[in-house]
Amino acid sequence: MEPLFDLAITLPPQGTGDLLRSLHRQLREAILDGRLQAELRLPSTRTLAATLGISRNTVLAAYDLLLSEGYLLVRPGSGTYVANISSLQSRLRSPVNDALPDTRLNEFWRDPRPLFSTSRLDSCRYDLREGLPDKTAFPFHVWRRLSARALRSLSKAPASYAEPEGREALRAAITKHISYSRAVSCLAENVVVTAGAQQAVDLLARILVTPGQTLFAVEEPGYPPVRAAFAAARARIVSIPVDSEGMMVERLPDDTRVIYVTPSHQSPLGVTLSARRRAALLDFAQSRGAVVIEDDYDGEFRFNGRPLDALQTLDRNESVFYVGTFSKSLFPALRLGFVVAPPWARRALIAAKTYTDWHCAVLTQDTLTAFIEEGHLARHVRKMHKIYAERRTILLQALSRHCGDRLRPIGADVGLHLAAELALPLQANDLVARAAVDGVRLHSLDRYANENPAPNGLMLGYGMIRAAQIDAAICQLAQTMNGIG
Repeated sequence: MEPLFDLAITLPPQGTGDLLRSLHRQLREAILDGRLQAELRLPSTRTLAATLGISRNTVLAAYDLLLSEGYLLVRPGSGTYVANISSLQSRLRSPVNDALPDTRLNEFWRDPRPLFSTSRLDSCRYDLREGLPDKTAFPFHVWRRLSARALRSLSKAPASYAEPEGREALRAAITKHISYSRAVSCLAENVVVTAGAQQAVDLLARILVTPGQTLFAVEEPGYPPVRAAFAAARARIVSIPVDSEGMMVERLPDDTRVIYVTPSHQSPLGVTLSARRRAALLDFAQSRGAVVIEDDYDGEFRFNGRPLDALQTLDRNESVFYVGTFSKSLFPALRLGFVVAPPWARRALIAAKTYTDWHCAVLTQDTLTAFIEEGHLARHVRKMHKIYAERRTILLQALSRHCGDRLRPIGADVGLHLAAELALPLQANDLVARAAVDGVRLHSLDRYANENPAPNGLMLGYGMIRAAQIDAAICQLAQTMNGIG
């Protein structure tokens, strides 16, 4: 005799494609909230299908899903029953004690250091955050057209995985772009396309670090995610101070084997590595058998003087890995960057890319290729160079007008931000917190401190703020400083 079944089930019209999902969800919820209790025998699939006026195959599929999830059990010769899910519920509801890291995790990952927050922030009147480009001026209509064309081409191509080093046409386009924008000379075969500069650094850490042995030198203050990537690879890490000429190369220990620098626009202080220090760094790499990772994250935007040659251009001993990104020249969500690698490292770097994620999204690569080849990237960079130059000039004038000697700009010739030292007794972190309340969002240099305290100062980005807002933003910042004392 079939069991009584008095559960109200409301299903969508047939043909909508939601019958199975709806039936499965309603039966599961009835089990979880106790309306269908443990040990209750359910109607046969034929009976329930007739009762609900649906296909028996739909009921069979719903029962099978619930069986696989542990909500039902089958007793041969007897029927289908609701399982006792109390143990399942206790596992789902059991609290997790984050204070005690699980020893099953790799030691580094038991307590990873938090990096920059990517959570959404409340709106503010004046956004002076560093490192973010102006996306409102990007020609998205052109990008959509090129993306649609690339998608049509992909739809006609056989399904396959792409080259881990990146599409050949994109690598050729990148070599042309960096040759005229940064005087970097290389072949397409030396380029490996990555998911942004951070993945590039992570891949280099994988192939260059012998755990527990390799000494890795990084700027102090410097960009924390780079240090984290090499710490995760279990490199030994040494911090090298930065002064007005950039990294103090003379402080490098003799046994340093990997050196990370941002020579065009030091992150975060903004100074440029001097010609003297560039020569000394390359001499050190040659004499010690070390390698240099040159991160040229926003080198396209130089506003005064002739740019110094990239380390990769000066290198004659295959010691330099040149890392570039499109996050600043285009927009961060693109998630495409690249490494120009010495020939001896190419095979290992491509293998590391394969092991990590095989390759970057083909549609995005093909769209970017057309964007570069048709001259849109060069035009966009020229356009943004003019916009950022104007904002930078207005920012420097506003600092001089409203802040006097209380904020002294540092290294203001390149990139999308400038750093400014703050006169004591004002403390940068206190000022940042109070400024946020007053509608000005910015960061302190302390955000980039790793082992030693950073200079008492601020990061002032001009990528996200309109030129017409800058004077008012700095005026408000000055008022906030007056309020603190």
